[in-house]
Amino acid sequence: MRFSDRISRMDTSAVRNVLALTAKPDIISFAGGLPAPESFPLEALRKASDKVYLTKGTAALQYGPSKGFQPLREKLARRHQAQGIACAADNILIVSGSQQGLDLAGKVFLEPGDLVICENPTYLAALTVFRSYGCTILPIETDADGMIPEDLERKLAENPDAKLMYVIPTFQNPTGKTWSLARRKAVLALAEQYGVPILEDDPYGALRYEGEPVPSLKSMDTTGIVTYMGSFSKVLSPGIRLGWLIAAPELLDKYASAKECTDLQASTISQMVVDTYLEDNDLDANIRHLNDLYRGRRDRMLSMLASEFPTDAAWTHPCGGLFLWVTLSEGIDTTALMPAMTANKVAYIPGMSFFANENVRNCLRLNFSNATDQQITQGMRIMGKLFREAG
Repeated sequence: MRFSDRISRMDTSAVRNVLALTAKPDIISFAGGLPAPESFPLEALRKASDKVYLTKGTAALQYGPSKGFQPLREKLARRHQAQGIACAADNILIVSGSQQGLDLAGKVFLEPGDLVICENPTYLAALTVFRSYGCTILPIETDADGMIPEDLERKLAENPDAKLMYVIPTFQNPTGKTWSLARRKAVLALAEQYGVPILEDDPYGALRYEGEPVPSLKSMDTTGIVTYMGSFSKVLSPGIRLGWLIAAPELLDKYASAKECTDLQASTISQMVVDTYLEDNDLDANIRHLNDLYRGRRDRMLSMLASEFPTDAAWTHPCGGLFLWVTLSEGIDTTALMPAMTANKVAYIPGMSFFANENVRNCLRLNFSNATDQQITQGMRIMGKLFREAG
């Protein structure tokens, strides 16, 4: 058989390995970005599902509009208007999880050889998507306040034909960092100056445990250069597989055309169930419950890092989201240590997977949402011991 060049560029082994580890019941996994299963509003979603079948009947089993179920799009528009984003239902496209949004951006903007700008490090599955389109990744250095504008400006001047900028400004994956307002304004201004469209990924923004919200790039966008991407995966359920894009109408039409070539539409039933859930329940109350739960787990992990990890280790202190980032001494190879970790029934993702072009081997990403306090305590003790021995 003869395969396409594109499939040869789709190295999804890192994601597959993560999912395989999280599926093993005897492994304490800090690897995936899984929400806590006990946080799912199971009974409320069951009632919503029953109501959809009883009241909408065959319509729930039929094809629907490619842009999505209108009542759900209207509810999302109202939520984002309250967050300062000027949008209506016509600005929103429902997608099959935000991962599809990444792929649609590739279809809309990218050709082989194009440059995609991203943070360094960044979300590993986004790197996989952009590479599948034959693109070159142009990483921009970051610090505690986010993407560094001086590095971005220098690289834009050297590469004025860059086609897309992908960013996660709030509780970034993998580091947990949040961009300052000044950085957001500076990056947006540079994107406008050089005409580079921005894809703003915001799956974690509602999961805030301390501090005040920072305006999204989209809320400051006056030219239509930003596409905003949201998801129900982290605030409701990932199994529902629903996300959304917010974009200017003419750009949204292009995303919709790309989606029609992919799957015609997102699941009618899932959209109606979520819309009914939002009609009959308080999503913000569920988010407050999540924040209370995850704040405690984050604090437990931070405490265990301080007591168990090598004294020269450093880590981020995320104000929200699902992840934190650990940097160990130069001599510790977190990839090489993975077999020893899994043999001791604990797992993480080595940091090397999140860098576009660098062989950085002394970092790792930890997830704190999908482990109990007891598991965090036990797993961090095991990891700390192995890292201390390796150092």
